[in-house]
Amino acid sequence: MSSNTELNKHISQDRWPEFFEMLSSGNKGRHVSLEVVDQELGDLELINNAPLKAIVYDPANRGNDLVIETGQEEVAYAHTVNSPTEVWTKQDENGVVEAISITDAAKNQTILTMN
Repeated sequence: MSSNTELNKHISQDRWPEFFEMLSSGNKGRHVSLEVVDQELGDLELINNAPLKAIVYDPANRGNDLVIETGQEEVAYAHTVNSPTEVWTKQDENGVVEAISITDAAKNQTILTMN
C-alpha cells in the first residue's frame, strides 16, 4: 500500500484490543505485506506476501506496543510498533479490512496490506 491509498476508518484506541484480536482470528493465514515509513530511514518493505499469524496489542498499562507476527506454525517474523498512537484502516464496501496504518509516537507509520 502506498501513501495514496485512501484510509477510510479510524479505530479509536479503546477498541484496539478487541479490534486486533478479531482481525487476527479472522485473517490468520491470509497473506500480508508489511511496510514502514520511517521519518529518518524512509520507506522500508519488511515483508512481502507472508501468512499472518497474529496481531497482538498490549495497552499502555501492559507495555504499550503492538506486535505483527507472520508465519505458519511458528513465528517466522515479528515486527513491533512501540507506543502506537493512531490506527486507520482501509476497508472495502463490505467492511473487509484491506490495509491497516499504525502511527507511533515518533510519527513513523507501519502499513500492513492484506493481499
